[in-house]
Amino acid sequence: MEIVGRDDEVAALEALLANAAGGQGAVLVLRGEAGIGKSALLEQTVETAHQRGVRVLSVTGVQVEVQVPYAALEHLLRPLRPAPMADRSPYRVAVEVLELLGDLGEPVLLAVEDAHWLDGASWETLTFLCRRIGADRIAVVMAVREGDDIDRRLAAAGLAQLRLEPLSTTDAGALLDRVAPDLARTLRARVLDEAAGNPLGLVELGAAAARSGGSALLPSSVPLSTRIEQTFGGLVAELPPPTRDLLLIAALHDGGNLDEILAAAGILTGVPVPADTVQPAVTARLVSVDEQYELRFRHPLLRSALRQQAAPGDRRRVHAALAEVLAASPERGLWHRASAVPGPDEALARQLTDAAAGAAERHAAAFALAAVSRAVQLSEDPGARARRQFVAAQLAYEQGDAHGVRRLLGEVDPSALRPADQARLHWLREAVFETPWTGHERLLAYADAVETMHRDGETEAAAGAMIELGLRIYYSSVPAAVRDRFTEVTLALGLPDDDPRLTVLLLLIDPVAHGAAGLERLRALVHRIDLAPAMRFDLAVATFAIGAFDIGRSLALSGVVELRTQGWIGTLTRALNSAASSCVGLGDARAALPLAAECVALAEETHQSTWLLGSKLLLAHAEALRGDGAAARRLADAVEPVLVAARRLPLLALVQRARGVAALAEGHADDAFRQLFRIFDPADSAYFPNYHLHALADLAEAAVLGGFHERLGAVVTELEPVAERSQSPSLRVGLGYARAVLSGDFAAALADDLSGWPFERARLQLTYGAALRRAFRITESRPLLRAAATTFDGLGTTPWADRARAELRATGETRRKPLDALATLTPQEQQITRLAAEGLSNREIGERLFLSPRTVSTHLYRIYPKIQVSSRAELARKITSSDVA
Repeated sequence: MEIVGRDDEVAALEALLANAAGGQGAVLVLRGEAGIGKSALLEQTVETAHQRGVRVLSVTGVQVEVQVPYAALEHLLRPLRPAPMADRSPYRVAVEVLELLGDLGEPVLLAVEDAHWLDGASWETLTFLCRRIGADRIAVVMAVREGDDIDRRLAAAGLAQLRLEPLSTTDAGALLDRVAPDLARTLRARVLDEAAGNPLGLVELGAAAARSGGSALLPSSVPLSTRIEQTFGGLVAELPPPTRDLLLIAALHDGGNLDEILAAAGILTGVPVPADTVQPAVTARLVSVDEQYELRFRHPLLRSALRQQAAPGDRRRVHAALAEVLAASPERGLWHRASAVPGPDEALARQLTDAAAGAAERHAAAFALAAVSRAVQLSEDPGARARRQFVAAQLAYEQGDAHGVRRLLGEVDPSALRPADQARLHWLREAVFETPWTGHERLLAYADAVETMHRDGETEAAAGAMIELGLRIYYSSVPAAVRDRFTEVTLALGLPDDDPRLTVLLLLIDPVAHGAAGLERLRALVHRIDLAPAMRFDLAVATFAIGAFDIGRSLALSGVVELRTQGWIGTLTRALNSAASSCVGLGDARAALPLAAECVALAEETHQSTWLLGSKLLLAHAEALRGDGAAARRLADAVEPVLVAARRLPLLALVQRARGVAALAEGHADDAFRQLFRIFDPADSAYFPNYHLHALADLAEAAVLGGFHERLGAVVTELEPVAERSQSPSLRVGLGYARAVLSGDFAAALADDLSGWPFERARLQLTYGAALRRAFRITESRPLLRAAATTFDGLGTTPWADRARAELRATGETRRKPLDALATLTPQEQQITRLAAEGLSNREIGERLFLSPRTVSTHLYRIYPKIQVSSRAELARKITSSDVA
């Protein structure tokens, strides 16, 4: 039957189906108040899909399932028999679902009714999937009711929306005349007035008025949705009592399985309940039962009416019966047990906390977070509640749920905490809410708090708290007394020498004092195969502190591979940041650019604002290295005011590094030295001693090109003892270059082992070769300049390669600039191209990058003509030759 007044909306949905069938997947969220017509449009879309040969999978969100991870998604995909989801993250499940749907070989419509009631894991999975739909033959239509929570969810999801407005007066009258054609004029006017263009209101209130006259209409002061619920309630009241009881069980059930509903009814009544008990409700068109014996309500407001009208005691008894029925499914039964208790229950809270811990160990992040969140609600002891809130916040953080972290930490009652936990809450809120950083005195209070945790026997909690503080200490430029205090607290924890956390903490607290010993431990730890990916990320951060970028790249990239598989997208984002920082530190623009770009995208998607700022600065540095100075400055300029406002001034060193490298790339030596010297100037806001370990070589290059040898010499003199004490690889390499440009003894610098530092070796070769050419030692200069150009081309640092070729031309030798096969590709296309060149299949590439195989295939179809190849074999040869060039 034609839907009255919705021609434009119907056309948009039909176009969405047509595009999906043609390989242009799309998503649309229908939103509006209860009864506005979302369900009718969704039903018609489903009917149209069937007529066009589109496979339809549908589900309705249920309020009682909101805490059951993947409940809605499992119902949606049940016909396809997907693999169990409980032990995987929403992001990993999303990719698997994309593959599953793509393997069907036919267009698919995912129709989701009442999406505002989806459990968190299903919502995250579906919205992540929606953002990854590209060339997939998938259409997704979700219907949501208005509300503050759904506003927040949709704002974070970034999906296309279509808001349904009330029907016009003409269309409203036409609909009412269709359902209640014989209403008296005054009664018709009253229904039109009270329904206010709401289609369901017109249908239900019109039908009620036709049956019972004006007495059926509640006062207009009652919200329309309540009046409709009351209308449904009146229909339910006409059913036999056993049928009403059965519908209440169905309304509170976490699924729609009729056998489970009947079994619960039998427990409540003490006698078996036959299946035909539901028939009066089917006859009244309040519910339907399909061929799989799944019970569905005619409209979501009917389910809501049943829940609202039931007494609290009746609801608890139903949940208890359902828990007994679901005893063979412990996780589902646990949720109903948690709903059956009348109030706080510490014993059940402990069970939920234990279940969450077990789920976290097997990487079932969604269930773990849901279980510990319910444990928080049931906690009787205020201190235990707060500690569970910390656990929940940590789980949300690892999943990349920034909104959830903020909400959980905002709900903690500080007065219920011990002083040490109060301090921990303060520093976590400081990090999560991105408030301006407090001074060194506050950091000392945090050290006291960690010491108290350890003294109270909570060594593991104390170690975890120190890990949380590590980067905050590193980026605070703390005085020696504060570093010494945190070193004292860390050593007092008694962690074994081979515990990776000890290495991480000492290097972040004081990379100079602990650098030599920490570097030795890092070289042993990099070969450990038993380290969890999150620990490898922590170690990669420590390698950044000491400037061991070759070790850091290995640790970070190995962690990234596993984190992609597990789908811990929050930690993955941070691991990508570490991998990109290592590549930038090594001057490998070609590898750094796609890593940094992906990190920026994921940090934006998961609202990790602090990591987004850092990732943008890494991207700026990578853009500068490859020669896009405008992009580098644009990113640095955008980040700088945010850092200043938050008083995170040491991070300005990264801003200045990006600007300085961009100026170097453009040949503006004076500007480059001015920008970079700010990092080394104690009077400047960008002064950051820890970063001196990284940036010296860039400063030295600017100095030799701009004639700032004397000022460079003062910096070198100051850093010589720092290098000796710390044994920082990056500082030692930087000092080697700086000494060479000051003394002219390049041969000694090139004699050092620079095999792990190709950019720095090439920079030495370029500077030395240019000096030899100016001294008319042409024959000696050419091999150095050739080698430099080859290395710079391979790293994608085009400005330095161009300088090497220009120097070669000045010697009388012409060197053709090689074709850079990747230069015309976007960062994501570069990632796909490299993975394809490594021999990965489309499915394997999709798993790595959270894309469907079909989308990967489409990307490759577009990539081939850009780089002038026609097969994967040609692509591999071209990329390999480009990297070698």
